[in-house]
Amino acid sequence: MATLSGQGAQVRIAVLLPCYNEEAAIARTIAGFRAALPAAAIYVYDNNSSDRTREVAAAAGAMVRGERMQGKGHVVRRMFADVEADVYVMADGDSTYDSSAAPAMVAKLVEERLDMVVGARKSEAEEAYRRGHRLGNRLFTGLLASLFGRSFSDVFSGYRVFSRRFAKSFPALSRGFETETEISVHALELAMPVGEVTTAYGARPEGSHSKLSTWGDGWRILQTIVHLVRIERPVLFYGSIGMFLAALAIALSVPLVITYAKTGLVPRFPTAILATGLIILAAMSFMCGLILDTVVRGRREVRRLHYLSLPAVGE
Repeated sequence: MATLSGQGAQVRIAVLLPCYNEEAAIARTIAGFRAALPAAAIYVYDNNSSDRTREVAAAAGAMVRGERMQGKGHVVRRMFADVEADVYVMADGDSTYDSSAAPAMVAKLVEERLDMVVGARKSEAEEAYRRGHRLGNRLFTGLLASLFGRSFSDVFSGYRVFSRRFAKSFPALSRGFETETEISVHALELAMPVGEVTTAYGARPEGSHSKLSTWGDGWRILQTIVHLVRIERPVLFYGSIGMFLAALAIALSVPLVITYAKTGLVPRFPTAILATGLIILAAMSFMCGLILDTVVRGRREVRRLHYLSLPAVGE
């Protein structure tokens, strides 16, 4: 396993490459990281490929392992659980990420004692990074920044370097490509020291095809963000629902109040009952948010303490 001097200690480095049908690109990817990190232990985790990905990866000198549950999130969970190292370099197996940037990313992590370094993609080739994906990335990045106070310029980058304490404290609950969102939120929620390095991003080699669905995966990522807001920001989530219900109740009750002020009668009694019920539901929603916020704070403290119980890079 690759080693790097950090704070007087030897840092073990492992390269993790999740793969699904990357026969055309995996050998080039492995060769690139082998050249960048000559002594690194390179792991290829095959996710039920129907082509010769496993055979090509093994022939290129990688340690090949498998994950039978389909989806990148399942693969990330398995990689972080199985592999023992001090620093983890994760990239896709499609040869689009610049492997020559890996030493600088690792050095930044070790020297600045960070827990994650994101390889922010910069591409000159339009086919490498489609316009729809650029727009979606900017929208979701802005959304995360508004929800969690800070974010990254490329929240969906699959090229990242992690410390051991990040990898071993990350719950990895996602199933698919939304795992990058979950990784980013985990770092933001625990206020981890993180950094970014701008890296080149190229087109896939001939014969390699993207598995990312712009609309399908975009919808799942949006669902993941809503789910994370519900869990991590319950006051915001349930408070918004409560405000909507309260506003609806007020809108329904205003004509009733005007009529009652003029005539002393409530002619639309069912509407009055509905407005009353909506106000009660709004109050319950606000209370749920406040109660769950206390629970979330306690859970976050436990996660933070577990994270801090693991040694930092170089210790």
